[in-house]
Amino acid sequence: MKEITKDMKIIELLEINEDLGEVLMEAGMHCLGCAAAHGETIEQACQVHGIDPDELIERLNFYNAG
Repeated sequence: MKEITKDMKIIELLEINEDLGEVLMEAGMHCLGCAAAHGETIEQACQVHGIDPDELIERLNFYNAG
């Protein structure tokens, strides 16, 4: 299993596990289909949405570990 990091692009995250989109949606990132989602890192998206990136990364890795 690949570890999820802040510098990973959102599209890379979804390629690892498309179900992680649900975690992003719950965190308030409802723009997964927008063009910026393909070029932004998780950390950049967190900054735009006012989300703590470390907390989100922890949740994503927990969910991905299943």
